[in-house]
Amino acid sequence: MADGGEQYEASASALGYLFQFAKALHMCMEQWMSAGPDWSIAVEAADDIEQHVGSMTDLLQLKQRAEGVHLTNTSKDLWKTLRIWAEAAAAGRVDLDETNLYLLTTADLPRGSVGSFLQHRDTGDRDEEQALTLLGAAAAASKTTSKDLLKSFAALTSLPKPLQKSLLARIQVIGGTQDIADVRATMLRIAAVAAGHTAAKSFLNRLEGWFYDRVIEQMRTPGGSPVTGVEFDEVFTGLQRQFQYDNLPIDRDITVMSGDVSDQADKVFVQQLGIIGVGSTRIGYAVRDYVRAFAQRSRWLNENLLRAGEIGEYERRLVEEWEARFAEMEEELGSEATEEQKKAEARLIYGWVDKEARFQIRSGCDEVFVTKGSFHMLADERRVGWHPDFAARLMQLLEPAEAHG
Repeated sequence: MADGGEQYEASASALGYLFQFAKALHMCMEQWMSAGPDWSIAVEAADDIEQHVGSMTDLLQLKQRAEGVHLTNTSKDLWKTLRIWAEAAAAGRVDLDETNLYLLTTADLPRGSVGSFLQHRDTGDRDEEQALTLLGAAAAASKTTSKDLLKSFAALTSLPKPLQKSLLARIQVIGGTQDIADVRATMLRIAAVAAGHTAAKSFLNRLEGWFYDRVIEQMRTPGGSPVTGVEFDEVFTGLQRQFQYDNLPIDRDITVMSGDVSDQADKVFVQQLGIIGVGSTRIGYAVRDYVRAFAQRSRWLNENLLRAGEIGEYERRLVEEWEARFAEMEEELGSEATEEQKKAEARLIYGWVDKEARFQIRSGCDEVFVTKGSFHMLADERRVGWHPDFAARLMQLLEPAEAHG
């Protein structure tokens, strides 16, 4: 079992990765709002985050630290970052003429420190010569025995002076930056603009789910492709359409549900299909539609995405459409119909639900399983049925089992 120190390190490491994911998504959202499609963003590629906009490359190192922490001249965060960039510059892996290097840290930058002298170019404190002097002095005066820190000192100080200056000219240190909670709060405000305040959290959850899956795919694939501006625009605007007033989101994890017929065998809607002789394959499809509709409607309700009384109004429409067809079937059959005739007509009614009934809960939400699965949910409540005598047949089938239970 890990001790407290190990648990802390593991938690900090995990939070660091989550911070990278969140910040990368935040950057995508900002680019979507302010730039054209000519950009891309990757996580854990050439750096924590790698962004390309036109011909320029931005490499970002992210450091999330506890409140009150300062980025000093001998800080591991500072020197580890400098080592990464110095080694890349020495090996020619970065083109410093077309690359910006950013160290984003939640730590404070003490006045007169290296970090303060490498702040944004618009700040009056920026002084690359002074920063370079302080870095050399810190490396020379340090009494550390840390091999990693000693290697970091060497990585920078062993560079030719012109290259050291060129490297520092491309570095910007941004202190007191947003932490993961602040970043997510900012994204939530953008989501509110895209989908409305009520649905903002639901919108962001879905966008995060897609983005995290997409980045994991990029990281697992050697040379994995970054998220592009074109791709992000397609996903973001597609999700935005699902949250418009006339639409509702259909979630990918729900659209792949298949359902298990054996788990639903005792359900009333399955019994109803058995009464009229529907085959096992089609019953499997019915179970699939029921499971998906039940899950999707439950999620809409849990996330407050439905308007007051909307489900009740939708079910009223479905029931009334069924009533008209059921009444017509009863008239056509008359009182002398045989059992086979009744089953044949009942299968026609069910066939209408299965192949033709496409009543949308909202005009933009055209996912078929919502209608079909909702009819099965009504059949499960015995509010609709297929066999002309479905109520009596179900009573015969279910009452002994209910009494036994």
